[in-house]
Amino acid sequence: MFSMISRNDPCFCGSGKKWKKCHYPLKEHPQKGLADEYFKKYGIILKNDEQLAGIRRSCQLAAYILKKTCEMAKAGVPTNEINDFSHQLHIEANAIPAPLGYGSPPYPKSICTSLNHEICHGIPNDIPLKEGDILNIDVSCILDGFFGDCSAMVTIGKITPEKENVVNVAQQCLMRAIAILRPGLILCEIGDVIEDYAIEHGCSVVNQFVGHGVGLQFHEPPQVPHHRNETQIPLAPGMTFTIEPMINAGVRDGYIDSENHWTAYTKDGKPSAQWEHTLLVTDSGCEILTLLED
Repeated sequence: MFSMISRNDPCFCGSGKKWKKCHYPLKEHPQKGLADEYFKKYGIILKNDEQLAGIRRSCQLAAYILKKTCEMAKAGVPTNEINDFSHQLHIEANAIPAPLGYGSPPYPKSICTSLNHEICHGIPNDIPLKEGDILNIDVSCILDGFFGDCSAMVTIGKITPEKENVVNVAQQCLMRAIAILRPGLILCEIGDVIEDYAIEHGCSVVNQFVGHGVGLQFHEPPQVPHHRNETQIPLAPGMTFTIEPMINAGVRDGYIDSENHWTAYTKDGKPSAQWEHTLLVTDSGCEILTLLED
């Protein structure tokens, strides 16, 4: 379950006021009745224009840092070096890496770097990347109290057909899911589209991890499963969430590293791939907030 901010908690913006007296989501929302219904029924915050402006800035920063860190990922470069570069970009932008110190035990790095058969939450280290690797880099930023979250795959030199397939299928699963987003779409339809495409192309969909609401917190309702499910929440304008399908070349099952308690690996050792965007449901469709503007 994701933690929810309470009305009496300090506001995320750093004003020092209680949330209910500052950026409480129902105040002056253009669709107050709908916003009130979604918050009470689902715990979902439909963002107002002021909040969306901040979320857009953070998402654009996350997309920029992701682009720059992906450009660094080459044979011979250790993922710790990529992590340090990413951290410096956050500092220069007066932003905070959202993963750093998050959770229990606290995540120890500023980005996630998941390699080959690592499904997600791979921790950067001093081992150099090598020819044939596939790498997911996951960047999450906090800028002025707002969150942006995205990830992408990098291929190192020539990769096997199996790895090429899972990388391409994961990207197609994300984009096909984004293509159907609109107000009124039932949340479970996202998982239907993803799983249909993955299975058709010989892959499986991880069901241990999900996408999530994001923007005012790192993780907010709703959870966004990428596999077939029965989540009956209609999408509404102002919802912001990630879609980040984790696609395996073999079985969907994974296990968590018993030492670091973060990194998830495929159970059969076959490769895994993931792409991620933060999305906004609009009046007529959706906006990809982490699509880097020219």
